[in-house]
Amino acid sequence: MTLRDPFEFQAGELPLLISIPHAGTRLTPAVEQGLSDDARPLSDTDWHIPQLYDFTRSMGASILIANYSRLVIDLNRPADDKPLYTTATTGLFPDVLFDGRPSFRPGAAPDDQERAGYLQALWHPYHLQLQHELARLTAKFGYALLFDAHSIASVIPRLFSGKLPDLNFGTNSGESCAQALSDQLVNCCQQQQQFTHILNGRFKGGYITRAYGRPDKHHHAVQLELAQVNYMSEQYPFAFDATRAAPLQQLLRQLLSTMLAWGEQQAGR
Repeated sequence: MTLRDPFEFQAGELPLLISIPHAGTRLTPAVEQGLSDDARPLSDTDWHIPQLYDFTRSMGASILIANYSRLVIDLNRPADDKPLYTTATTGLFPDVLFDGRPSFRPGAAPDDQERAGYLQALWHPYHLQLQHELARLTAKFGYALLFDAHSIASVIPRLFSGKLPDLNFGTNSGESCAQALSDQLVNCCQQQQQFTHILNGRFKGGYITRAYGRPDKHHHAVQLELAQVNYMSEQYPFAFDATRAAPLQQLLRQLLSTMLAWGEQQAGR
């Protein structure tokens, strides 16, 4: 199976890679034909994340953005589809939406052979590019910083109770990056009062954070799950709100600058 342009990639000049695996909206014919009416708005997309993080291009970060929807294949799940959470979640090939409604009409989901093609044509290329860029950055700088950027609706009862904090950092319970780095990111959030935050709460990091965050190899990975209410409408058609986004982007810039400064400090020791 050949699928065009599985991702967009721009190499940067800093030891920082921004990974955006869930912002894609492109569908394969089999997925598009089989989607349920509830799934057609693609509500589980990490809407506008490339736009929200567009400032990182001028900073000099590398950026990797998936083009296909997570309803085709979820790039932040392991290839063997082993569950990452004991609580409600979605898998490598999501057959239900976050709220539990079916993703596909009865009997209309892509078959196993079709989905095996997605694994080869979409999942593996994204992860190979991620691996190659982390290797390049490590060879150049001696370390690499991976920031896995996500967002989700602020209220999804099936996944979490109440309203989600505004910024949800995940470091696989401290295993994907040095504690000193996560401490500095939390401290950065504590210097402001507009946005709430939590470290390793409901979202501890998906497969990307867990697989590539290897402090012993000088690869430090952090996932950030944003509550979408802070930069967009959570109702269809999910419009970007530049006014709401501006202060959040300012904080994101501060967080990434903090991450880079920590890396430079470690490299200089």
